[in-house]
Amino acid sequence: MHESAAYQGEYASILDGYQVTEDYLATHPAYVAHAQRDVVGFYSLIEYPAELDLLFVADSAQGTGIGAWLVEHMLGQAAELGMTEIRVVSHPPAAGFYERMGARRVGVLPASPPKITWERPELVFDVKHPPRG
Repeated sequence: MHESAAYQGEYASILDGYQVTEDYLATHPAYVAHAQRDVVGFYSLIEYPAELDLLFVADSAQGTGIGAWLVEHMLGQAAELGMTEIRVVSHPPAAGFYERMGARRVGVLPASPPKITWERPELVFDVKHPPRG
């Protein structure tokens, strides 16, 4: 996460001091994608209100379908948890990826200085539930 090229330069401040801890993992469903033995991506959810909290793909795995797989997995998990939609407050360069994956823009969150000095796109994924039979 901290090595991501997407969070260098002007965006580095948002991850400054941020850690995914055991306490965080105990309270947020999180899922990891592996290639061989390396972690190449992960995501985590906030269950209430339903929100994609983190989604990262290693720079070396960008463009391989890992991000799409993680989103598809996340939507399946959300359906199992009974969620009807998932909110995403996106890193600005990632908004197009979420839209290609089926999210729709619903707004923009203003900057929140001093740590976040840029607007962030707000999107929503509608969670599809399989028909009951």
